[in-house]
Amino acid sequence: MPKVLIADKLSTQAIDVFKQRGVEADVKTGLAPEEIIKIIDQYDGLAVRSATKATAALIKAGKNLKVIGRAGIGVDNVDIPAATANGVVVMNTPFGNSVTTAEHTISLMMSLARQIPQANASTHAGKWEKNGFMGVELAGKTLGLIGAGNIGSIVADRAQGLKMRVVAYDPFLSKERAEALNIEKVELDELFKRADFITLHTPLTEGTKNILNKDSLAKCKKGVRVINCARGGLVNEADIKAAIESGQVAGAAFDVFEEEPAKNNILFGMPQVICTPHLGASTTEAQENVAVQVAEQMSDYLTTGAVTNALNIPSMSAEDASKLKPYLQLADQLGSFAGQLTETGLKEVRIDYEGKAGKLNTKPLTAVALKGLLSPLIEGVNMVNAPVIATERGIEVSATSHERVGDYQTLIRITVVTEKRTRTVAGTLFADKPRIVEVNGIKLEAGLGAKTLYVNNDDKPGFIGSLGSLLGKNGINIAYFHLGRNEAGSEAIALVEVDQTISPEVLAEIAKLPSVKQVKLLEF
Repeated sequence: MPKVLIADKLSTQAIDVFKQRGVEADVKTGLAPEEIIKIIDQYDGLAVRSATKATAALIKAGKNLKVIGRAGIGVDNVDIPAATANGVVVMNTPFGNSVTTAEHTISLMMSLARQIPQANASTHAGKWEKNGFMGVELAGKTLGLIGAGNIGSIVADRAQGLKMRVVAYDPFLSKERAEALNIEKVELDELFKRADFITLHTPLTEGTKNILNKDSLAKCKKGVRVINCARGGLVNEADIKAAIESGQVAGAAFDVFEEEPAKNNILFGMPQVICTPHLGASTTEAQENVAVQVAEQMSDYLTTGAVTNALNIPSMSAEDASKLKPYLQLADQLGSFAGQLTETGLKEVRIDYEGKAGKLNTKPLTAVALKGLLSPLIEGVNMVNAPVIATERGIEVSATSHERVGDYQTLIRITVVTEKRTRTVAGTLFADKPRIVEVNGIKLEAGLGAKTLYVNNDDKPGFIGSLGSLLGKNGINIAYFHLGRNEAGSEAIALVEVDQTISPEVLAEIAKLPSVKQVKLLEF
Protein backbone atom coordinates (compact mmCIF):
# COMPACT_ATOMS: atom_id res chain seq x y z
CA MET A 1 0.00 0.00 0.00
CA PRO A 2 1.41 3.44 -0.94
CA LYS A 3 2.29 5.63 2.01
CA VAL A 4 2.02 9.44 2.27
CA LEU A 5 3.44 11.83 4.87
CA ILE A 6 1.16 14.79 5.64
CA ALA A 7 3.72 17.30 6.94
CA ASP A 8 1.45 20.35 7.29
CA LYS A 9 -2.02 20.70 8.75
CA LEU A 10 -4.68 19.57 6.25
CA SER A 11 -8.42 19.09 6.53
CA THR A 12 -9.43 15.70 7.97
CA GLN A 13 -11.35 15.19 4.73
CA ALA A 14 -7.99 14.76 2.98
CA ILE A 15 -7.07 11.90 5.29
CA ASP A 16 -10.41 10.25 4.53
CA VAL A 17 -9.75 10.57 0.77
CA PHE A 18 -6.37 8.86 1.10
CA LYS A 19 -7.87 5.99 3.08
CA GLN A 20 -10.79 5.55 0.70
CA ARG A 21 -8.42 5.31 -2.26
CA GLY A 22 -6.06 2.79 -0.73
CA VAL A 23 -3.28 5.08 0.45
CA GLU A 24 -1.89 5.04 3.99
CA ALA A 25 -1.52 8.55 5.40
CA ASP A 26 0.65 9.54 8.38
CA VAL A 27 0.00 12.97 9.90
CA LYS A 28 3.20 14.41 11.40
CA THR A 29 3.03 18.19 11.47
CA GLY A 30 5.44 20.70 12.94
CA LEU A 31 8.56 18.59 12.32
CA ALA A 32 11.91 20.29 11.90
CA PRO A 33 13.53 19.93 8.44
CA GLU A 34 16.16 17.51 9.75
CA GLU A 35 13.44 15.36 11.33
CA ILE A 36 11.57 15.08 8.01
CA ILE A 37 14.81 14.21 6.21
CA LYS A 38 15.36 11.30 8.63
CA ILE A 39 11.98 9.68 7.88
CA ILE A 40 11.08 10.77 4.33
CA ASP A 41 12.58 7.61 2.78
CA GLN A 42 9.67 5.69 4.32
CA TYR A 43 7.11 7.46 2.14
CA ASP A 44 5.93 7.42 -1.47
CA GLY A 45 4.29 10.85 -1.22
CA LEU A 46 4.65 14.13 0.69
CA ALA A 47 1.65 16.43 1.21
CA VAL A 48 2.43 20.02 2.24
CA ARG A 49 1.00 23.49 2.43
CA SER A 50 3.43 26.40 2.81
CA ALA A 51 5.18 25.68 6.13
CA THR A 52 7.20 22.63 5.12
CA LYS A 53 10.08 23.29 2.73
CA ALA A 54 10.63 20.49 0.23
CA THR A 55 14.31 21.29 -0.29
CA ALA A 56 16.79 19.55 -2.56
CA ALA A 57 18.23 17.80 0.51
CA LEU A 58 14.82 16.53 1.58
CA ILE A 59 13.95 15.35 -1.91
CA LYS A 60 17.29 13.58 -2.28
CA ALA A 61 16.72 11.82 1.04
CA GLY A 62 13.34 10.56 -0.19
CA LYS A 63 14.64 7.41 -1.87
CA ASN A 64 11.09 6.13 -2.40
CA LEU A 65 9.46 9.52 -2.92
CA LYS A 66 7.31 9.64 -6.05
CA VAL A 67 5.06 12.68 -5.64
CA ILE A 68 4.88 15.96 -3.71
CA GLY A 69 1.46 17.52 -3.42
CA ARG A 70 1.07 21.22 -2.54
CA ALA A 71 -2.36 22.05 -1.15
CA GLY A 72 -2.59 25.50 -2.74
CA ILE A 73 -1.18 27.32 -5.75
CA GLY A 74 2.22 28.63 -4.73
CA VAL A 75 5.15 26.19 -4.88
CA ASP A 76 7.88 28.53 -3.61
CA ASN A 77 8.54 25.99 -0.87
CA VAL A 78 9.19 23.13 -3.30
CA ASP A 79 12.47 22.77 -5.19
CA ILE A 80 10.93 21.78 -8.53
CA PRO A 81 14.23 21.32 -10.43
CA ALA A 82 15.47 19.00 -7.68
CA ALA A 83 12.19 17.09 -7.74
CA THR A 84 12.39 16.71 -11.51
CA ALA A 85 16.00 15.54 -11.36
CA ASN A 86 15.01 12.91 -8.81
CA GLY A 87 11.96 11.75 -10.75
CA VAL A 88 9.46 13.21 -8.27
CA VAL A 89 6.19 14.59 -9.60
CA VAL A 90 5.14 17.97 -8.16
CA MET A 91 1.43 18.77 -8.08
CA ASN A 92 -0.51 21.80 -6.89
CA THR A 93 -4.16 22.86 -6.68
CA PRO A 94 -4.21 26.07 -8.71
CA PHE A 95 -7.87 27.04 -8.42
CA GLY A 96 -8.93 25.86 -4.95
CA ASN A 97 -8.43 29.12 -3.04
CA SER A 98 -9.01 31.79 -5.67
CA VAL A 99 -12.35 33.02 -4.31
CA THR A 100 -11.03 33.12 -0.76
CA THR A 101 -7.97 35.18 -1.71
CA ALA A 102 -10.08 37.56 -3.78
CA GLU A 103 -12.50 38.03 -0.88
CA HIS A 104 -9.62 38.81 1.47
CA THR A 105 -8.42 41.46 -0.96
CA ILE A 106 -11.86 43.08 -0.99
CA SER A 107 -12.04 42.84 2.80
CA LEU A 108 -8.73 44.63 3.20
CA MET A 109 -9.75 47.28 0.67
CA MET A 110 -12.94 48.04 2.58
CA SER A 111 -11.10 47.99 5.90
CA LEU A 112 -8.52 50.39 4.49
CA ALA A 113 -11.16 52.74 3.10
CA ARG A 114 -12.99 52.99 6.44
CA GLN A 115 -10.07 52.41 8.87
CA ILE A 116 -12.03 49.59 10.47
CA PRO A 117 -9.17 47.85 12.36
CA GLN A 118 -7.99 51.15 13.82
CA ALA A 119 -11.51 52.20 14.80
CA ASN A 120 -12.13 48.79 16.34
CA ALA A 121 -9.00 49.02 18.49
CA SER A 122 -9.90 52.55 19.57
CA THR A 123 -13.45 51.61 20.52
CA HIS A 124 -12.30 48.56 22.47
CA ALA A 125 -10.04 50.93 24.39
CA GLY A 126 -13.12 52.98 25.38
CA LYS A 127 -12.11 56.11 23.46
CA TRP A 128 -15.14 56.71 21.17
CA GLU A 129 -13.14 58.71 18.63
CA LYS A 130 -16.00 59.13 16.15
CA ASN A 131 -14.44 62.13 14.41
CA GLY A 132 -11.00 60.55 14.22
CA PHE A 133 -11.75 57.96 11.54
CA MET A 134 -13.02 59.77 8.48
CA GLY A 135 -13.12 57.27 5.62
CA VAL A 136 -13.73 57.29 1.88
CA GLU A 137 -16.40 55.60 -0.20
CA LEU A 138 -15.53 52.87 -2.68
CA ALA A 139 -18.44 53.67 -4.98
CA GLY A 140 -17.30 55.75 -7.93
CA LYS A 141 -13.61 55.16 -7.22
CA THR A 142 -11.19 53.58 -9.69
CA LEU A 143 -9.60 50.27 -8.82
CA GLY A 144 -6.34 49.46 -10.57
CA LEU A 145 -5.56 45.75 -10.90
CA ILE A 146 -1.96 44.73 -11.47
CA GLY A 147 -2.68 41.26 -12.80
CA ALA A 148 -6.11 40.19 -14.07
CA GLY A 149 -5.88 36.42 -13.98
CA ASN A 150 -8.03 34.04 -11.98
CA ILE A 151 -7.91 35.95 -8.67
CA GLY A 152 -7.72 39.41 -10.23
CA SER A 153 -10.80 38.80 -12.37
CA ILE A 154 -12.78 37.75 -9.27
CA VAL A 155 -11.66 40.91 -7.47
CA ALA A 156 -12.79 42.94 -10.50
CA ASP A 157 -16.23 41.31 -10.41
CA ARG A 158 -16.66 42.01 -6.70
CA ALA A 159 -15.43 45.59 -7.07
CA GLN A 160 -17.91 46.24 -9.85
CA GLY A 161 -20.62 45.08 -7.47
CA LEU A 162 -19.45 47.90 -5.20
CA LYS A 163 -19.88 50.33 -8.14
CA MET A 164 -16.17 50.83 -8.67
CA ARG A 165 -14.57 51.47 -12.05
CA VAL A 166 -11.89 48.87 -12.83
CA VAL A 167 -8.76 49.29 -14.93
CA ALA A 168 -6.15 46.58 -15.28
CA TYR A 169 -2.54 46.13 -16.31
CA ASP A 170 -1.77 42.62 -17.46
CA PRO A 171 0.51 41.84 -20.44
CA PHE A 172 -1.38 38.60 -21.05
CA LEU A 173 -4.86 40.09 -20.90
CA SER A 174 -6.44 40.36 -24.34
CA LYS A 175 -8.80 43.20 -25.25
CA GLU A 176 -11.55 40.65 -25.82
CA ARG A 177 -11.11 39.15 -22.37
CA ALA A 178 -11.01 42.63 -20.82
CA GLU A 179 -14.29 43.48 -22.52
CA ALA A 180 -15.86 40.26 -21.26
CA LEU A 181 -14.81 41.21 -17.73
CA ASN A 182 -16.09 44.76 -18.25
CA ILE A 183 -12.71 46.21 -17.33
CA GLU A 184 -10.44 48.63 -19.16
CA LYS A 185 -7.01 47.36 -20.09
CA VAL A 186 -4.34 50.05 -19.64
CA GLU A 187 -0.59 50.44 -19.51
CA LEU A 188 1.06 50.55 -16.12
CA ASP A 189 1.72 54.29 -16.07
CA GLU A 190 -1.91 54.95 -16.99
CA LEU A 191 -3.04 52.74 -14.12
CA PHE A 192 -0.83 54.67 -11.70
CA LYS A 193 -2.27 57.94 -12.97
CA ARG A 194 -5.93 56.94 -12.58
CA ALA A 195 -6.24 54.46 -9.71
CA ASP A 196 -7.61 55.42 -6.29
CA PHE A 197 -6.94 51.89 -5.06
CA ILE A 198 -4.32 49.47 -6.38
CA THR A 199 -4.47 45.72 -5.79
CA LEU A 200 -1.79 43.25 -6.88
CA HIS A 201 -2.49 39.79 -8.33
CA THR A 202 0.69 38.71 -10.07
CA PRO A 203 3.47 36.23 -9.30
CA LEU A 204 6.84 37.40 -8.06
CA THR A 205 9.25 37.36 -11.00
CA GLU A 206 12.26 39.40 -12.03
CA GLY A 207 9.86 41.53 -14.05
CA THR A 208 7.39 42.13 -11.21
CA LYS A 209 9.75 42.42 -8.23
CA ASN A 210 9.31 45.85 -6.63
CA ILE A 211 6.79 46.80 -9.30
CA LEU A 212 5.58 49.34 -6.76
CA ASN A 213 8.63 51.35 -5.76
CA LYS A 214 9.75 54.92 -5.18
CA ASP A 215 9.46 55.86 -8.84
CA SER A 216 6.16 54.15 -9.60
CA LEU A 217 4.52 55.37 -6.41
CA ALA A 218 5.51 58.93 -7.36
CA LYS A 219 3.48 58.49 -10.57
CA CYS A 220 0.36 57.54 -8.63
CA LYS A 221 -2.54 59.77 -7.74
CA LYS A 222 -1.87 61.52 -4.43
CA GLY A 223 -3.73 59.66 -1.69
CA VAL A 224 -3.73 56.29 -3.45
CA ARG A 225 -4.29 53.18 -1.32
CA VAL A 226 -2.44 49.90 -1.96
CA ILE A 227 -3.50 46.31 -1.15
CA ASN A 228 -1.21 43.30 -1.63
CA CYS A 229 -2.49 39.77 -1.07
CA ALA A 230 -0.31 38.21 -3.78
CA ARG A 231 3.40 37.93 -3.00
CA GLY A 232 5.80 39.75 -0.75
CA GLY A 233 8.41 41.61 -2.76
CA LEU A 234 5.97 43.05 -5.29
CA VAL A 235 5.98 46.24 -3.22
CA ASN A 236 9.19 47.80 -1.97
CA GLU A 237 8.37 48.12 1.72
CA ALA A 238 10.87 50.89 2.46
CA ASP A 239 9.61 52.94 -0.48
CA ILE A 240 5.92 52.64 0.43
CA LYS A 241 6.72 53.53 4.05
CA ALA A 242 8.35 56.73 2.83
CA ALA A 243 5.43 57.41 0.47
CA ILE A 244 2.94 57.02 3.32
CA GLU A 245 4.96 59.32 5.57
CA SER A 246 5.06 61.97 2.82
CA GLY A 247 1.31 61.71 2.20
CA GLN A 248 1.68 60.44 -1.37
CA VAL A 249 0.07 57.15 -0.29
CA ALA A 250 -2.89 57.42 2.06
CA GLY A 251 -2.64 53.88 3.37
CA ALA A 252 -1.78 50.28 2.60
CA ALA A 253 -2.95 46.80 3.51
CA PHE A 254 -0.56 43.84 3.35
CA ASP A 255 -1.24 40.14 3.72
CA VAL A 256 2.20 39.19 2.40
CA PHE A 257 5.69 40.49 3.17
CA GLU A 258 9.21 40.40 1.77
CA GLU A 259 10.27 38.17 4.67
CA GLU A 260 7.87 35.73 6.30
CA PRO A 261 7.06 35.04 9.04
CA ALA A 262 7.04 38.81 9.40
CA LYS A 263 7.74 39.35 13.08
CA ASN A 264 9.71 42.57 12.75
CA ASN A 265 8.78 44.73 9.77
CA ILE A 266 9.30 48.45 9.07
CA LEU A 267 5.58 48.84 8.33
CA PHE A 268 4.48 47.57 11.73
CA GLY A 269 3.15 50.27 14.01
CA MET A 270 2.17 52.65 11.21
CA PRO A 271 -1.44 53.73 11.80
CA GLN A 272 -2.07 53.95 8.04
CA VAL A 273 -1.12 50.30 7.44
CA ILE A 274 -3.25 47.19 7.97
CA CYS A 275 -1.36 43.90 8.28
CA THR A 276 -2.57 40.30 8.31
CA PRO A 277 -0.40 37.16 8.59
CA HIS A 278 -0.80 35.69 5.09
CA LEU A 279 -4.48 34.86 5.50
CA GLY A 280 -5.44 35.01 1.82
CA ALA A 281 -6.27 31.31 1.61
CA SER A 282 -7.30 30.90 5.23
CA THR A 283 -10.96 29.96 5.14
CA THR A 284 -12.55 26.67 6.05
CA GLU A 285 -13.88 26.26 2.53
CA ALA A 286 -10.58 26.96 0.82
CA GLN A 287 -8.61 24.70 3.14
CA GLU A 288 -11.02 21.86 2.57
CA ASN A 289 -11.06 22.41 -1.20
CA VAL A 290 -7.29 22.35 -1.67
CA ALA A 291 -6.78 19.54 0.85
CA VAL A 292 -9.32 17.25 -0.80
CA GLN A 293 -8.01 18.11 -4.27
CA VAL A 294 -4.39 17.36 -3.43
CA ALA A 295 -5.36 14.09 -1.72
CA GLU A 296 -7.35 13.00 -4.77
CA GLN A 297 -4.54 13.90 -7.17
CA MET A 298 -1.82 12.18 -5.14
CA SER A 299 -3.93 9.07 -4.59
CA ASP A 300 -4.73 8.77 -8.29
CA TYR A 301 -1.08 9.03 -9.19
CA LEU A 302 0.13 6.53 -6.60
CA THR A 303 -2.55 3.96 -7.36
CA THR A 304 -3.23 4.34 -11.08
CA GLY A 305 -0.43 6.51 -12.50
CA ALA A 306 -2.86 9.25 -13.50
CA VAL A 307 -1.28 12.71 -13.43
CA THR A 308 -3.31 15.84 -12.71
CA ASN A 309 -2.10 19.42 -12.18
CA ALA A 310 1.54 18.42 -12.40
CA LEU A 311 4.08 21.19 -12.73
CA ASN A 312 6.99 19.16 -14.00
CA ILE A 313 5.56 16.34 -16.16
CA PRO A 314 2.71 16.11 -18.63
CA SER A 315 -0.66 14.60 -17.95
CA MET A 316 -0.82 11.58 -20.21
CA SER A 317 -1.19 7.85 -20.36
CA ALA A 318 1.77 5.52 -19.80
CA GLU A 319 1.48 4.36 -23.41
CA ASP A 320 2.05 7.82 -24.83
CA ALA A 321 4.83 8.76 -22.42
CA SER A 322 7.74 7.01 -24.13
CA LYS A 323 6.74 8.28 -27.60
CA LEU A 324 6.17 11.85 -26.55
CA LYS A 325 9.02 12.42 -24.12
CA PRO A 326 11.50 14.13 -26.51
CA TYR A 327 8.69 16.04 -28.25
CA LEU A 328 7.44 17.30 -24.90
CA GLN A 329 10.86 18.76 -24.15
CA LEU A 330 10.94 20.38 -27.60
CA ALA A 331 7.44 21.86 -27.25
CA ASP A 332 8.24 23.17 -23.76
CA GLN A 333 11.43 24.89 -24.94
CA LEU A 334 9.76 26.41 -27.99
CA GLY A 335 6.90 27.75 -25.85
CA SER A 336 9.27 29.08 -23.20
CA PHE A 337 11.42 30.70 -25.90
CA ALA A 338 8.42 32.57 -27.31
CA GLY A 339 6.98 33.37 -23.87
CA GLN A 340 10.17 34.92 -22.52
CA LEU A 341 10.28 37.23 -25.54
CA THR A 342 6.58 38.20 -25.31
CA GLU A 343 6.12 41.62 -23.73
CA THR A 344 2.58 42.58 -24.77
CA GLY A 345 -0.86 41.01 -24.57
CA LEU A 346 -1.30 37.68 -26.32
CA LYS A 347 -4.09 37.42 -28.86
CA GLU A 348 -3.46 34.19 -30.73
CA VAL A 349 -1.24 31.11 -30.62
CA ARG A 350 -0.92 28.78 -33.62
CA ILE A 351 0.95 25.50 -33.34
CA ASP A 352 1.80 23.42 -36.40
CA TYR A 353 3.04 19.84 -36.22
CA GLU A 354 4.73 18.55 -39.35
CA GLY A 355 6.09 15.17 -40.47
CA LYS A 356 6.47 12.62 -37.66
CA ALA A 357 5.19 15.14 -35.12
CA GLY A 358 1.96 15.41 -37.10
CA LYS A 359 1.24 11.72 -36.52
CA LEU A 360 1.44 11.91 -32.73
CA ASN A 361 -1.13 12.61 -30.03
CA THR A 362 -0.50 16.35 -30.05
CA LYS A 363 -2.86 17.37 -27.24
CA PRO A 364 -0.25 17.04 -24.47
CA LEU A 365 2.29 18.69 -26.76
CA THR A 366 0.01 21.69 -27.22
CA ALA A 367 -0.62 21.85 -23.48
CA VAL A 368 3.08 21.78 -22.62
CA ALA A 369 3.83 24.40 -25.30
CA LEU A 370 1.19 26.67 -23.75
CA LYS A 371 2.62 25.98 -20.31
CA GLY A 372 6.05 27.08 -21.52
CA LEU A 373 4.55 30.15 -23.21
CA LEU A 374 2.46 31.34 -20.25
CA SER A 375 4.75 30.40 -17.34
CA PRO A 376 7.03 33.47 -17.42
CA LEU A 377 4.25 35.78 -16.21
CA ILE A 378 1.52 33.58 -14.76
CA GLU A 379 1.96 31.67 -11.54
CA GLY A 380 0.90 28.08 -11.16
CA VAL A 381 0.63 27.27 -14.87
CA ASN A 382 0.94 23.61 -15.76
CA MET A 383 0.06 21.40 -18.68
CA VAL A 384 -3.40 20.74 -17.31
CA ASN A 385 -4.53 24.27 -16.61
CA ALA A 386 -2.62 26.11 -19.36
CA PRO A 387 -5.37 25.64 -22.00
CA VAL A 388 -7.99 26.79 -19.46
CA ILE A 389 -5.97 29.86 -18.57
CA ALA A 390 -5.49 30.68 -22.26
CA THR A 391 -9.26 30.46 -22.81
CA GLU A 392 -9.99 32.59 -19.74
CA ARG A 393 -7.68 35.27 -21.07
CA GLY A 394 -9.26 35.30 -24.50
CA ILE A 395 -6.22 33.84 -26.23
CA GLU A 396 -7.21 31.98 -29.38
CA VAL A 397 -5.32 28.69 -29.60
CA SER A 398 -5.20 26.46 -32.67
CA ALA A 399 -3.19 23.33 -33.40
CA THR A 400 -2.81 21.77 -36.84
CA SER A 401 -1.16 18.51 -37.82
CA HIS A 402 0.46 17.98 -41.20
CA GLU A 403 1.95 14.66 -42.19
CA ARG A 404 3.87 16.35 -44.98
CA VAL A 405 7.65 16.41 -44.69
CA GLY A 406 9.59 19.60 -45.44
CA ASP A 407 13.23 20.33 -44.71
CA TYR A 408 12.99 18.23 -41.56
CA GLN A 409 11.38 14.85 -40.95
CA THR A 410 9.72 16.24 -37.82
CA LEU A 411 8.98 19.87 -36.95
CA ILE A 412 7.00 21.91 -34.46
CA ARG A 413 6.31 25.57 -35.25
CA ILE A 414 4.75 28.04 -32.81
CA THR A 415 3.33 31.34 -34.03
CA VAL A 416 2.50 33.91 -31.35
CA VAL A 417 0.35 36.92 -32.25
CA THR A 418 0.42 39.81 -29.78
CA GLU A 419 -1.10 43.27 -29.90
CA LYS A 420 2.06 44.63 -31.52
CA ARG A 421 3.71 41.87 -33.54
CA THR A 422 3.76 38.26 -34.74
CA ARG A 423 6.66 36.01 -33.74
CA THR A 424 7.43 32.46 -34.93
CA VAL A 425 9.82 29.87 -33.62
CA ALA A 426 10.32 26.35 -34.97
CA GLY A 427 12.29 23.36 -33.79
CA THR A 428 13.09 19.74 -34.56
CA LEU A 429 14.79 16.74 -32.95
CA PHE A 430 18.35 15.63 -33.66
CA ALA A 431 18.89 12.22 -32.02
CA ASP A 432 15.92 13.04 -29.76
CA LYS A 433 17.56 16.32 -28.68
CA PRO A 434 15.61 19.58 -29.20
CA ARG A 435 17.05 22.08 -31.70
CA ILE A 436 15.82 25.52 -32.71
CA VAL A 437 15.88 25.73 -36.51
CA GLU A 438 13.98 28.94 -37.27
CA VAL A 439 13.14 32.23 -35.54
CA ASN A 440 10.90 34.77 -37.27
CA GLY A 441 11.62 33.20 -40.63
CA ILE A 442 15.38 33.33 -40.08
CA LYS A 443 16.97 29.90 -40.32
CA LEU A 444 19.58 28.78 -37.78
CA GLU A 445 20.35 25.67 -35.81
CA ALA A 446 20.91 25.84 -32.09
CA GLY A 447 20.45 23.90 -28.91
CA LEU A 448 19.13 25.90 -25.96
CA GLY A 449 21.37 25.92 -22.92
CA ALA A 450 20.33 26.77 -19.37
CA LYS A 451 21.32 30.40 -20.05
CA THR A 452 20.94 31.55 -23.65
CA LEU A 453 21.39 35.14 -24.78
CA TYR A 454 18.97 36.18 -27.54
CA VAL A 455 20.02 39.12 -29.69
CA ASN A 456 18.06 40.50 -32.65
CA ASN A 457 20.18 42.88 -34.67
CA ASP A 458 20.91 44.32 -38.10
CA ASP A 459 23.57 42.33 -39.92
CA LYS A 460 26.51 44.77 -39.78
CA PRO A 461 30.27 44.18 -39.81
CA GLY A 462 31.89 44.15 -36.39
CA PHE A 463 28.82 43.14 -34.40
CA ILE A 464 30.09 39.68 -33.40
CA GLY A 465 33.39 41.10 -32.27
CA SER A 466 31.73 43.87 -30.25
CA LEU A 467 29.39 41.45 -28.55
CA GLY A 468 32.15 38.94 -27.78
CA SER A 469 34.41 41.66 -26.40
CA LEU A 470 31.65 43.07 -24.19
CA LEU A 471 30.85 39.65 -22.76
CA GLY A 472 34.53 38.88 -22.20
CA LYS A 473 35.12 42.23 -20.49
CA ASN A 474 32.38 41.32 -18.01
CA GLY A 475 33.72 37.83 -17.29
CA ILE A 476 31.03 35.98 -19.24
CA ASN A 477 32.21 32.88 -21.06
CA ILE A 478 30.59 31.84 -24.34
CA ALA A 479 29.79 28.13 -24.66
CA TYR A 480 28.17 28.21 -28.10
CA PHE A 481 27.47 30.98 -30.60
CA HIS A 482 24.79 30.45 -33.26
CA LEU A 483 23.92 32.97 -35.98
CA GLY A 484 21.24 33.28 -38.59
CA ARG A 485 20.17 35.88 -41.15
CA ASN A 486 17.93 36.19 -44.15
CA GLU A 487 20.53 37.78 -46.43
CA ALA A 488 23.63 39.92 -46.15
CA GLY A 489 22.95 43.23 -44.44
CA SER A 490 19.43 42.24 -43.39
CA GLU A 491 17.95 41.28 -40.02
CA ALA A 492 19.97 38.76 -37.99
CA ILE A 493 19.55 36.71 -34.85
CA ALA A 494 22.21 35.43 -32.47
CA LEU A 495 21.66 32.70 -29.86
CA VAL A 496 24.58 32.66 -27.47
CA GLU A 497 24.81 30.03 -24.76
CA VAL A 498 26.76 31.42 -21.79
CA ASP A 499 28.16 29.91 -18.62
CA GLN A 500 27.33 32.80 -16.29
CA THR A 501 24.22 34.81 -15.54
CA ILE A 502 24.21 38.14 -17.35
CA SER A 503 23.26 41.06 -15.11
CA PRO A 504 20.67 43.67 -16.14
CA GLU A 505 23.48 46.20 -16.36
CA VAL A 506 25.40 44.11 -18.90
CA LEU A 507 22.20 43.45 -20.86
CA ALA A 508 21.69 47.21 -21.01
CA GLU A 509 25.22 47.59 -22.40
CA ILE A 510 24.49 44.99 -25.09
CA ALA A 511 21.27 46.79 -25.99
CA LYS A 512 23.30 49.94 -26.66
CA LEU A 513 25.55 48.24 -29.19
CA PRO A 514 25.05 49.57 -32.74
CA SER A 515 22.40 47.69 -34.72
CA VAL A 516 20.90 45.83 -31.73
CA LYS A 517 17.08 45.77 -31.80
CA GLN A 518 16.27 43.45 -28.90
CA VAL A 519 18.26 41.56 -26.31
CA LYS A 520 17.06 39.13 -23.67
CA LEU A 521 18.62 36.47 -21.45
CA LEU A 522 16.54 33.32 -21.82
CA GLU A 523 16.61 30.62 -19.16
CA PHE A 524 15.61 27.00 -19.71
